[in-house]
Amino acid sequence: MTNAVSVEGLTKRYGARTVLDGVSFEVARGAAVAIVGPSGGGKSTLVRCMVGLEPFEQGAIVVAGAGLAPGPSDPRALAALRTKSGLVFQQFHLFGHLTVLENVTLAPTLVRKLPPAEARARAVALLERVGLAHRIDARPLALSGGEQQRCAIARALAMEPDVLFLDEPTSALDPRRVAELAEWLTALRAERGLTLVAVTHELGFASSLADELILIADGRVAASGPPRTLLDERRDDPVVRRFLGR
Repeated sequence: MTNAVSVEGLTKRYGARTVLDGVSFEVARGAAVAIVGPSGGGKSTLVRCMVGLEPFEQGAIVVAGAGLAPGPSDPRALAALRTKSGLVFQQFHLFGHLTVLENVTLAPTLVRKLPPAEARARAVALLERVGLAHRIDARPLALSGGEQQRCAIARALAMEPDVLFLDEPTSALDPRRVAELAEWLTALRAERGLTLVAVTHELGFASSLADELILIADGRVAASGPPRTLLDERRDDPVVRRFLGR
């Protein structure tokens, strides 16, 4: 199975502070990976580098065949990356002046140049899939946190990405909704052959969703493996115990 994501020797600094220090890992095509770890360990910075929102000083990133190199981003590389991947932000970043439907159709019409009627038909189908068909004319401020999240996921999926990145996707959800999200993303992954990479602090969600956990601590990959291996069989590992607060 080929890899959908490859990160090799990734180093990211803010001034004199090293946030990511030689991070390397791979994600197989069609897999689901959860990036976990203590706050401030570099998880969100890592995903922002992988989607081209943050430059980095050393290493290499390849997402669905689109490569990023150190230094200022090459516009052509970014364009290639953004046709192959999608990102659901922690704060969702929906456009408040647009309706739910307009949020989902905007990028396909502007970036992929889809005819408006085709973009609308795809958006309506996606919004039905995420349970928002009855809210297509609502604006984001009229939505609950869970509804905003589902709109943000539909917006990302409207670009038909090969890899979907999610940054703390459970932050606006109660425990019941967290379990529903894991089930829904698992079904979506099977339907579309998506590769999922989720940054999360929610261990229950990570264990339900992911084939593999990657534990980032102090800017490095401290441990990795299937959820059961990492959280059960390696529970006495000092790094894992520190993360779990044991």
